[in-house]
Amino acid sequence: MTDITNVTVLGTGVLGSQIAYQTAFHGFTVTAYDITDEVLATAEKRFAGLAATYESEVAGAAGGAAQQALQRIRYSSDLADAVADADLVIEAIPENLQLKQETYTKLGELAPEKTIFATNSSTLLPSDLVAFTGRPAEFLALHFANHVWVNNTAEIMGTTQTDPAVYQTVVDFASAIGMVPIEIKKEKAGYVLNSLLVPLLDAASELLVDGIADPETIDKTWRIGTGSPVGPFQIFDIVGLTTAYNISAAAGPKQREFAAYLKENYIDKGKLGLSTGEGFYRYSA
Repeated sequence: MTDITNVTVLGTGVLGSQIAYQTAFHGFTVTAYDITDEVLATAEKRFAGLAATYESEVAGAAGGAAQQALQRIRYSSDLADAVADADLVIEAIPENLQLKQETYTKLGELAPEKTIFATNSSTLLPSDLVAFTGRPAEFLALHFANHVWVNNTAEIMGTTQTDPAVYQTVVDFASAIGMVPIEIKKEKAGYVLNSLLVPLLDAASELLVDGIADPETIDKTWRIGTGSPVGPFQIFDIVGLTTAYNISAAAGPKQREFAAYLKENYIDKGKLGLSTGEGFYRYSA
């Protein structure tokens, strides 16, 4: 059981849309917020694609359930309207510290006192943002992995100021939307999943920018040597190259070199990964 009924998701990108749809699919009322109506129009198409994916891949989604989930999602480009009755706001906007801090400052002023705030940030700690929320006891991280209907972990990480009851409410919510809650005992950049994954991706990107091997060779080596179904550059495409760029651009010298490589060879050409049909690899519709 969970006390949460109305959920607002800030950001309708690849992962934000998945979080919103997964939540609606499990019976919750969801508001999908983004900065313009034009962005939301694109998001509506993304949700329709998710419904089709669930129908073919998720047990119990056929027979109308996947389409019914779409009816539980409303769209808003007005932040005050989007959070007016939210029990929980899940923030899934770009990995930019200043942008997130500014967003939480506005959110803290607009959301009702009852509202819990949760960041889906992959690289920033909740303590990087808590001072901007206006409600440190009701703020924590709730981190999802891409392809939430398959990779269904939800990592929950609070700060020293998070109310234990709020933490448990979010753990219960994660279970209620079909996720496996991963309870993290104290703050750790990268949580559990990315603490394991990021070193792999960093190593792969350095092999590329140093001219050691191309993406196909690196991926093939990893798949054959470990039995993994995907290699690191396939993972980059799944995560999205814009996200990879934002993270790398804020890291060390070698990662900034990789960010520049991504921008020049992929992002500036509209090749953003799986979501656009082409990144390091090409994908059919």
